[in-house]
Amino acid sequence: MSQTELPPTESVSPRPPAGPSDFFSELSHADDLYGKLWTLANNLWWSWHPECDAIFRDVDPIRWRQLGHNPVALLREMTPERLADRAGELVLHSRINYAYRRLQEYLTSSQTWASTNAGVLGAKPVAYFSAEFGIHESIPIYSGGLGVLAGDHIKSASGLGVPLVGIGLYYSQGYFRQYLDEDGFQGEDYLETKIENLPIQAALDSDGQPLTVAIDTRDGQLFAKVWLMHVGRVRLYLLDCNVDGNKPEDRELTSRLYGGDERTRIRQELVLGVGGVKALAALGIDPGVYHLNEGHSAFGALQVVRQLMDNDGMTFEDAVQLSARATCFTTHTPVPAGHDRFPPALVEEHLGPLRDALGISQKELLALGRVDPDNDNESFCMTVIGFKMSRCANAVSSLHGVVSRRMWQSMWPDRAENEVPIGHITNGVHVASWLAVQMQTLYDKHFHTDWKHRLQEPDAWQAIHDVDPGELWETHNSLKHNLISFVRRRFSRQCRRRGESDNVVEAARHILDPRVLTIGFGRRFATYKRANLLFSDMDRIAELLGNSDRPVQLIYAGKAHPKDEPGKKFIQEIANLRHDPRFAGRVAFVEDYDINVCRHLIQGVDVWLNNPRRPLEASGTSGQKVVLNGGLNCSILDGWWGEAFNGGNGFAIGNGRSHVSDEITDRRDAESLYQTLEEQVIPCFYTRDSDGLPKFWIKRMMNSISTLAWRFSSHRMVADYTAKSYVWAAGGVTCEMRYR
Repeated sequence: MSQTELPPTESVSPRPPAGPSDFFSELSHADDLYGKLWTLANNLWWSWHPECDAIFRDVDPIRWRQLGHNPVALLREMTPERLADRAGELVLHSRINYAYRRLQEYLTSSQTWASTNAGVLGAKPVAYFSAEFGIHESIPIYSGGLGVLAGDHIKSASGLGVPLVGIGLYYSQGYFRQYLDEDGFQGEDYLETKIENLPIQAALDSDGQPLTVAIDTRDGQLFAKVWLMHVGRVRLYLLDCNVDGNKPEDRELTSRLYGGDERTRIRQELVLGVGGVKALAALGIDPGVYHLNEGHSAFGALQVVRQLMDNDGMTFEDAVQLSARATCFTTHTPVPAGHDRFPPALVEEHLGPLRDALGISQKELLALGRVDPDNDNESFCMTVIGFKMSRCANAVSSLHGVVSRRMWQSMWPDRAENEVPIGHITNGVHVASWLAVQMQTLYDKHFHTDWKHRLQEPDAWQAIHDVDPGELWETHNSLKHNLISFVRRRFSRQCRRRGESDNVVEAARHILDPRVLTIGFGRRFATYKRANLLFSDMDRIAELLGNSDRPVQLIYAGKAHPKDEPGKKFIQEIANLRHDPRFAGRVAFVEDYDINVCRHLIQGVDVWLNNPRRPLEASGTSGQKVVLNGGLNCSILDGWWGEAFNGGNGFAIGNGRSHVSDEITDRRDAESLYQTLEEQVIPCFYTRDSDGLPKFWIKRMMNSISTLAWRFSSHRMVADYTAKSYVWAAGGVTCEMRYR
């Protein structure tokens, strides 16, 4: 069955159910308003439409914030009568009806970008595999950049009408909740998510029964229940191992994201890849394209081969050729430690039954995951099998493509480095998810009426140059005030939780100054990202921050992996600067970085700081989100910024070169960072005209938006994947890409 033949998305959802499987039961006419809100809550389309977000917030602003902006949890606390009362008080009826109609029109429209540009996919949908999906803060099945990128990818696939289904894992405890103790050291809490508070339902098999798949291993079967979540037009299927039939330890397999030892990891990846492909078959979905987002799901390619052998009587070699043609593989990391590797015994334990079915030897199986097939000492690498089991592979920025071709050249020893078949499609971000309401209002006022339907087109953004500079600056300052208010709330709450004095809590409510140049830094605290680079010279940065005429303030956020002690040390160093009189009130570390914290930061900062050790940042997308909201990037020329910076749309750190010595590179980059701040960023921000406007700064804001917003949108990214990869993999004609 093709994607277009799947049953239509349900249009009405019920009153609060007893469990997720009851979400789509019959609704009485008396509950019409209530049901329409449930319909909106049960499709994550609402999360990138601010008018829907505003409806849920207005119903009960306090509980909305306390419940983490979760509409399902909010509605479960309300009766139809109470909602009717609130709707009457706030005159919500027309707003709810309008939002409901818009959702129905969106779901049923056949006039999409893909219907014109990717017709072949209508009968051959894309199956998009990812270990995590960051869609909204209320759905905690993501850890960071990879997941948020995957979430943005499927949102844009929905917006463009690309026939696509997502495959992932349901993590009942998600990633950890971060807190800092009294010494500023990171601690981790794992909280169980109440599945009844999620917009999720059991996926049903052809007999209308909840679907569970079984995966064979040498030590018994693994079972996974399949859940379904609606993300606009896209269906996202999530596999959950907490089911009867599994051993107690296996029921915990999908409880935490990126937790446990390598045995846990390989079993998670077996469930994602093999279990995901089996789930699609059981659902009657026959993809024309398999997109493996990073190596975590690469085992799935072997299951596709098995199905071709079983269903069509193919030999192993012929099935590999056919499945590889339909498989696209995206690699995301130039850091060697970021590629999962497993010892042969662990691979045989988990892939042995599948290997038997494929009719290949253990050596032949292991060769698929080895750069050198004859090296018995080489471990099995998920990235290597991803490359070998696909015919279309890409990195996620131009520079990352160069690095990846160099990194993996030994897999193609007969080819020159520039002929290694790894192309690139630069990452982008979902505009509607990250654009502040105030900026959207500004764009609606000045841009062409159809700009939201042409996000990936340069012309759609050029009207920013016609906006009055004062209006743009006023809008930005409004967002900056919102950010500082948010940080003050969070910072004071952190102090109160640690039991600090009333004076300290009160001081936390007044940190930062909306008039001061505000620099933000938010990302994973891996050491190569060098979160502490700005503090290489403490006296120099203290002088910058404390300057009486042109002061600077810093907001940091981010998590270190629970096992990354150096990363945790970086967090501690920065968080404890609040105790240093030179930095008190000028440096704030916001705990528990997530989509919500990120949204506030990228919408309100003046400058977004990114200073990884080049070329270890594959792409990066946080700075792309800043662009949409008028902030400026100050970054190493790495990842996306290496192809984005044009001299007048932000600021560059360094000259794009690195020394063979990391110590010398760090010293050079720190000096360049200080000079860039002292000689470019700070003077540009504080130089004002007769109206009090930083006209040169505002010009850079406009240049940033006009040159970058379209280019680094996920609509452009998904359009590129469709034109350069998906259509070709599904048997159509495509643009140039690197194929094998």
